[in-house]
Amino acid sequence: MNNHKSQVAILDAGAQYAKVIDRRIRELEIESVILPLDTSTEKLKQYGAIIISGGPESVYSLTAPSYNQELFSLPVPILGICFGMQLMNYVHGGTVERKEQREDGVFQIKASSDSLLFDSLESQQEVLLTHGDTVDQVASGFKIIAMSDKLIAGIEHTTQPWYGVQFHPEVDLTVQGKKILANFLFKIAQLKPNYTMEDRVERAIKEVRAKVGDGVALVLVSGGVDSTVAAALVTKALGADRVFALHIDNGFMRLNESAQVAESLRSFGLELTTVDAIADFMSATTFFNGKQTDRLDKTIDPEEKRNISGDTFMRVTERELRKLNLPVEKTFLVQGTLRPDLIESASQTITTKADVIKTHHNDTSIVRQLRGEGRIIEPLADYHKDEVRMLGEQLGLPAEIVWRHPFPGPGLAIRILCADTPYITDDFHLINEKLQKFSTSQHKITLLPVRSVGVQGDGRTYSYAAAITGQADWPVLMDLAKKLPKTIHQLNRVVYLFGEDLSEEVVEVTPTTLQPAAIEQLRQADAIVTQQLIASKEITQVSQVPVISIPIPFEHPGNRSIVIRTIITNDFMTGIPATPGKQLSEKTINRMVLEILDNVPGISRVAYDLTGKPPGTTEWE
Repeated sequence: MNNHKSQVAILDAGAQYAKVIDRRIRELEIESVILPLDTSTEKLKQYGAIIISGGPESVYSLTAPSYNQELFSLPVPILGICFGMQLMNYVHGGTVERKEQREDGVFQIKASSDSLLFDSLESQQEVLLTHGDTVDQVASGFKIIAMSDKLIAGIEHTTQPWYGVQFHPEVDLTVQGKKILANFLFKIAQLKPNYTMEDRVERAIKEVRAKVGDGVALVLVSGGVDSTVAAALVTKALGADRVFALHIDNGFMRLNESAQVAESLRSFGLELTTVDAIADFMSATTFFNGKQTDRLDKTIDPEEKRNISGDTFMRVTERELRKLNLPVEKTFLVQGTLRPDLIESASQTITTKADVIKTHHNDTSIVRQLRGEGRIIEPLADYHKDEVRMLGEQLGLPAEIVWRHPFPGPGLAIRILCADTPYITDDFHLINEKLQKFSTSQHKITLLPVRSVGVQGDGRTYSYAAAITGQADWPVLMDLAKKLPKTIHQLNRVVYLFGEDLSEEVVEVTPTTLQPAAIEQLRQADAIVTQQLIASKEITQVSQVPVISIPIPFEHPGNRSIVIRTIITNDFMTGIPATPGKQLSEKTINRMVLEILDNVPGISRVAYDLTGKPPGTTEWE
């Protein structure tokens, strides 16, 4: 029997952040493994500590994930996070209820300094809360150790090493979260740190060599840091003579993107084969949810766009592989897939319980089929973005590659919101009325007839966005953006709209699909934003800046509008928008706005996304 007493078992209840827990624990140099919530007692008692993750279900629901009934009889310290805390309370006779108030975002809690979990930490803490259900009555034998306003944010057992928190200590947005986890691991569970990044790199190299054997690797290079680092790692493992690099131009690249990709690979001895597959992608369809989709250049649904894109990448790759005369049975496809990609796609390699937030192009049905056949290598599938950058530096890649802003595989295709009609539900006008209660003499708030993808309470949302106009008082605007989705649950995104107040409800959209004019319009706007970030030397201040096209004409029928979306993050599962005047200068942002309006035809307005992640995702689709 293996002894895992130095390891942590993370029991997965369907959390979007389960792998972030894993990553945080590895940062503290403790090895961890993600296991099903109903893992057997015989296996669990081998571990030095157990963490129960969050999840999208209610503990009292008929569809709640099953758990090991003997879990709390184990002589192992346990930390429950969100769903995990609620489960801990519920199975011991406490109550969990869905209250009118929900919390999605960063809020202040008051923690008890008497608890070992919060030992040596400040009592007032800033944490990420994202939940609808709340512990109401605390179970016998437990006591409250943290409060968020009037809601219970932490509990512990009075005699057993069992602790629960309603917030997410694993994410960057919880300021003292890493220290809380360290207290649990080192002071409560008495574990010793002994697991390093060097161990993981050597393990990845050995795994690549073992899997490829005497075969060859075909690396799919999108141009982003992930696929470039994957290419460098596989090249180190196998040698450049056994690695082939393929870049597929799908027609949705940024300005001059493909040329930059080729140049970056030459730095470590790889030549790139670039394929013009624009026509393939535009006319592509696939099967999704049991039926054939529309062509990519006609489809509107974001999940369909992502699945078509991912499957078409694989089909074009198979075709090009045959052209290269590589032995199919001995050729392994290499992707720069990261843990957050698999988590948000609810990949079976990570979880069987999590909601699909959005399907990544490197985890579609065809990709999963090839993965099941053993033909795909993903050497970074155990890494998060900041870890990939650390690895890139260790492999000797230049800083301009390692610190490039991420760009999704489907590219601009998922940064163009497509629509044929405005999104107006029966409660549209009622939501607008609720928004007016938050309007002031300085700020007016208006519902937009479009929706974007978000993540709230560990579940996927596809909901409205709202726009604020008026005075650019950024701290006030950021505060409003936190409050609105918390109170109005049909919202998951809030933007600041530059220009005059809107005089009436916005109920019109410009019919939009992935046509050349819409693509070129966004490509120009994206280039302006990037150029301004580089010129101001502020590009390293933010982790990612997607530029989004939304099909709202506002005062000019037939036009579209642009949204600038900034994200500051390390874990790329959570994040905050850059506050103008703080992380980015107002001068730079104002220049972006003016240049887009002056130089990109057919743009009515420019907006700035004020939303954290959660409740919004980094991308709008």
